[in-house]
Amino acid sequence: MAVLLGSYSIALFGTSFVIATLTYITYRLLSDYLHKWFTMKPIPELEGTYPIIGNALMFKNNPGDFFGQIQDFVQEFSDAPLFKIWIGTLPCVILFHAENVETVLTNAVHMEKSYVYTFLHPWLGTGLLTSTGPKWRQRRKMLTPTFHFSILTEFLEVMNEQAEILVEKLEKQAGKGPFNCFNHITLCALDIICETAMGKKIHAQSNSDSEYVKSVYKMSDIISRRQRTPWFWPNFVYNYFGDGREHDRTLKVLHSFTNKVIHERSEKMSHIKSDNDSDKGTKRRRAFLDMLLMTTDEDGNRMNNQEIQEEVDTFMFEGHDTTAASMNWAVHLLGAHPEAHSRVQQELQEVFGTSNRPANMEDLKKLKYLECVIKEALRLFPSVPFFARNIGEDCHINGFKVPKGANAIVLTYALHRDRRYFPEPEEFRPERFMPENAVGRPPYAYIPFSAGLRNCIGQRFALMEEKVVLAAILRNFSVEASQKREDLRPLGELILRPEKGITIKLEKRIVSN
Repeated sequence: MAVLLGSYSIALFGTSFVIATLTYITYRLLSDYLHKWFTMKPIPELEGTYPIIGNALMFKNNPGDFFGQIQDFVQEFSDAPLFKIWIGTLPCVILFHAENVETVLTNAVHMEKSYVYTFLHPWLGTGLLTSTGPKWRQRRKMLTPTFHFSILTEFLEVMNEQAEILVEKLEKQAGKGPFNCFNHITLCALDIICETAMGKKIHAQSNSDSEYVKSVYKMSDIISRRQRTPWFWPNFVYNYFGDGREHDRTLKVLHSFTNKVIHERSEKMSHIKSDNDSDKGTKRRRAFLDMLLMTTDEDGNRMNNQEIQEEVDTFMFEGHDTTAASMNWAVHLLGAHPEAHSRVQQELQEVFGTSNRPANMEDLKKLKYLECVIKEALRLFPSVPFFARNIGEDCHINGFKVPKGANAIVLTYALHRDRRYFPEPEEFRPERFMPENAVGRPPYAYIPFSAGLRNCIGQRFALMEEKVVLAAILRNFSVEASQKREDLRPLGELILRPEKGITIKLEKRIVSN
């Protein structure tokens, strides 16, 4: 009897402890939620904001419809300095004015990425894009030398080779009417990043049915949908009732691709004592992966395999998808604006004449108007249409108090359309980025590569690649857009892409002396 009573007492105590713990956790969570709710009450908000679920039920599932919604929200609050939305119990302030964006991006306290970036962790781990604090600082310090100008110059040969292959593919379409160029340019970007990041030729342009590319797009869509549906944030709900299984299948494709290349490159590196090929006497091409395998921290420690995998996956995602989208948007805009198109070709003729030689670094420096075209394309269609940070301490943004733990979402797409700095913002005007026309424009009014402490480490690489590829296309062809701007329908995913690609017509260009 005493044993039974003892067991009963232990069970009762255990149950009471669990109930007390759950009650305490619920109390803390509810207190934190209510604190944020009342602190942020003065900030303008969407109609139809409900306790606990917030605005989540309003969000459209289709990424094109969702992106249209975001634009409608900005229009609704165009006279307000900022507004807020609630994704479940997560409050987010939406920023689309340079002065407000600067407040967040220049403060190291707000350096941590938003909670919704955790859904990228299974794919990208906690590499440079997603890590924070000491790990991010150390990793950034280690990786910055790999983007040195002298190393980027070595990658120019790869970019020229792949651009030449792209031109050969496009020649088959020239003079044959409208076609979708999106995949052609994307596969070129994938070939470039594979060889420069991993030292591996994958011949994606010869194999247009790339499983890796399809998986990148699928994963982007899966993660974006999860980010805006808070009832799928808990893993067990997501795995049983959401896209968890599809997510894991896609992840397996992505990781097996980069894992295989890392393993092959590591084996090769272990047999090579120097950068010089002893048999051929020629200098071996370096890749980012080679540098990752050799890089050490301040204590002389090298990165382990998992850390290398994180950075390679990050390079692969950020280094091909973003540049591919940007180049496609630029091709459409040039094809839709004959005057800018002619001016680019005139500049190309001044630099290259009638030669078909590959571009060198001096050539790229001279392509100033083409650079303005790329920048204006990134203004109208930034590759990353929005990004988010965690507010690290209570702060004030434009007079409104924002509590620690809230998130700040920077709408790059809307920020780049601020009439104060970009009059007639929907017009395509590359001249906006001529030095004399950019005088007085706040640095945080235009941030296609983010800004501040966490600006994109690869922006010089991206600009260089885009110049090489676009120059190759426009030296060989005249481009005519076959879509109107309203037909493009951008998708609000991780990367800004047109729903049905970019349809153009090409004519082979004959350059005269």
